[in-house]
Amino acid sequence: MRAERDSNPLRIGNCSGFYGDRMAAMRQMVEGTAAGESLDVLTGDYLAELTMLILGKDTMKDANLGYARTFVRQVEDSLGLALERGVKIVSNAGGLNPAALADKLREVARGLGLDPAIAHVEGDDLRGHAISEGALTANAYLGGFGIASALLQGADIVVTGRVTDASLVVGPAVAHFGWTPTQYDELAGAVVAGHVLECGTQATGGNFSGFLSLPLQSQAGAPLGFPLAEIAVDGSSVITKQDGTGGAVTIDTVTAQLVYEIQTTRYLNPDVTTLLDSVELAQEGSDRVAISGVRGEAPPEHLKVCLNTLGGFRNSMELVLTGLDIDAKADWVRSQLEGSLTASDVTWTRTAHPLPDADTEEGASSLLRCTVMDADAGPVGKAFTAPLVELALGSYPGFTMTSPPGPPTPYGIYRAAYVDRSEVTHTVVHADGAREVVADPTEFTAVDAHAGQRPSPYPAPTDSITRRMPLGSFVHARSGDKGGDANIGLWVAHDPEISDAKRDARVTWLSKLITPRKVRELVPEAADLDIEVYVLPNLGGVNVLIRGLLGEGVAASTRFDPQAKGLGEWVRSRSVQIQEGLF
Repeated sequence: MRAERDSNPLRIGNCSGFYGDRMAAMRQMVEGTAAGESLDVLTGDYLAELTMLILGKDTMKDANLGYARTFVRQVEDSLGLALERGVKIVSNAGGLNPAALADKLREVARGLGLDPAIAHVEGDDLRGHAISEGALTANAYLGGFGIASALLQGADIVVTGRVTDASLVVGPAVAHFGWTPTQYDELAGAVVAGHVLECGTQATGGNFSGFLSLPLQSQAGAPLGFPLAEIAVDGSSVITKQDGTGGAVTIDTVTAQLVYEIQTTRYLNPDVTTLLDSVELAQEGSDRVAISGVRGEAPPEHLKVCLNTLGGFRNSMELVLTGLDIDAKADWVRSQLEGSLTASDVTWTRTAHPLPDADTEEGASSLLRCTVMDADAGPVGKAFTAPLVELALGSYPGFTMTSPPGPPTPYGIYRAAYVDRSEVTHTVVHADGAREVVADPTEFTAVDAHAGQRPSPYPAPTDSITRRMPLGSFVHARSGDKGGDANIGLWVAHDPEISDAKRDARVTWLSKLITPRKVRELVPEAADLDIEVYVLPNLGGVNVLIRGLLGEGVAASTRFDPQAKGLGEWVRSRSVQIQEGLF
């Protein structure tokens, strides 16, 4: 169904970037500010890949669960005001059971004496499909046209299962502007706006390597404001936030979110293939960043599926090594345990050596961590913890642990798969109970996995005299996880004190510096892994993809930083040779 074309900008905000985000945010976003305009639509993203595993475990306990229960409490607190102000609510909080969430919201609304039109989108759940064999959850990523149809039929609230994060913005934009499925540039612009909004305050200064540049009140503890987008009929947008809230919206905070958890320069969504190297950013005013120039192509032919399986059980314990002979102490305790641990997978990691002559005991200590994994709980329960505890009086001097022994915990394994669109029935259940199947696209683009990949050799001036300095001297970073892969977005900071020519020279230097070989130097853990580097010239940087760094995904990873959240900050701290004239 096509809407009447509305040329007025669509004001769409976000109140959640994950299941567990700030409870008060929905109310705060609906209320707005005294001087600010009201929202048209409020979105909330609750479904990380790990969250699907958590919800899957919920359904094992109670088949009526499987949705984000905190969302119910947020709606209960905000529904009356949202209806009064005409703010539509769109969220993927339905998880594995959007129909049950819709029913629960109707029950809550009746208790409040309200009667909103509540629709839900389903069809993503592929449990029972051949692709789901052995999986706890199997969900196809759906697009935004089902959401659009629900809104066009008058829904006040739309809840979905596993749509893409950006679809929460694409759907309302399609409904508002009446875009057709082949208006690829407009759809791609909405995808970019949705990608910026989806992680909440990560777009306004959260998890931002330039946090020291944020307003002082934000550094002092004032909550960061959630972002909103003003989307225009041509798909361009302005990212901003409510007046008086903490944080900032700058080219760098928006870039930080744009490069988060991406892979190549082609951002594949069910409705459109977005060309990330076409994105242009401009500071339009205080806390206002304009996004323009976004181009799109037909979507990919297949739909991505998120599969979570129960991998087994895991446990972990930390030993404290203090003072002298750190290596010998670690070697001894490991040798004492070698014949006792029966788990199928045993991983040892250790923090750095302490500084000599440390003036605190903690500063003189290093942590030795042992993580075990097995298909069965037995080898990672007392069979693991008891041998460790029994060494308390019979091992290295100063033997102690950071916590008492704990029970085994189950872990999951994530992997991506792909299915033909014909095997997924994208369905809208309207507020009146009518069911509508959303039509598939009729045009597709072949996926070019290497589009935008860094050329080798990189065309750049010859190196000059250099100085060894931290990469982060003028380079920002944002890193994250894509299943078992890790991405690191690196870009040159926008410094108003330097000329455009100097910044361009820095961008060229960074693009030349970051090669797969250099990444292996900066991240020695990736020495034997496949690494891809993609150039994002309009954003002034590159995206690095490290294949397999996180093993079988966050829930199964034994890395110190299983979601690669701090990986970018580590890389920024590494020393590199920076050409004279750039610093």
